[in-house]
Amino acid sequence: MANRSVVLDTETTGMPVTDGHRIIEIGCVELIGRRLTGRHFHVYLQPDRESDEGAIGVHGITNEFLVGKPRFAEVADEFFEFIQGAQLIIHNAAFDVGFINNEFALMGQHDRADITQHCTILDTLMMARERHPGQRNSLDALCKRYGVDNSGRELHGALLDSEILADVYLTMTGGQTSLSLAGNASDGNGTGEGSGNQATEIRRLPADRQPARIIRASESDLAEHAARLEAIAKSAGAPALWTQLAEAQAAAN
Repeated sequence: MANRSVVLDTETTGMPVTDGHRIIEIGCVELIGRRLTGRHFHVYLQPDRESDEGAIGVHGITNEFLVGKPRFAEVADEFFEFIQGAQLIIHNAAFDVGFINNEFALMGQHDRADITQHCTILDTLMMARERHPGQRNSLDALCKRYGVDNSGRELHGALLDSEILADVYLTMTGGQTSLSLAGNASDGNGTGEGSGNQATEIRRLPADRQPARIIRASESDLAEHAARLEAIAKSAGAPALWTQLAEAQAAAN
């Protein structure tokens, strides 16, 4: 499907993969045309080995919690189907791609053991380093820089981190995530009538309808708006066009 991206994250028993470490959680969310569809893939995995204490301290996933969870081989086909043909958006992609390739290789599925043959990869860490050289570019740092709420991220988690990374990516690459003027929204699975970018017939409102209540921005709303404009300006290297126009108009008056 054109313009389909999958934001992906994994958690592991430790690192590096060459020391026999395994994936214990995979989280993915789907974007089509820069819009979150509501479709996601999420699973915890039994790695058949214990996690390092340091890794547990990062993600909080204990060995006991993983007892009885499926092994990668049990979900491999479903996972591959979800990511196949998509652009994978990953923060520090070399880490996650290396582990995913290793899991397929351990199954003997060597045709899938290099997912770059089936997907394109966009590394948001490399993108952030190019845009913000010499600065911290962890996911938490990018959330702070771009005004993305990560207050629920006390520990790393693959699905939560992929959801946060989707917000960071959309903000970092354009600010506005979507503008839908179509009729119905989809039912959240990306397959409904309103899930694509195709135009639909304009629905006109009756002239005698009850007027909508006007809710004006509060002081806190205005402050958050100003902070977001500042974040966009830092990302783009220049103020937003409407800010420049407002400043020019003020100077003319």
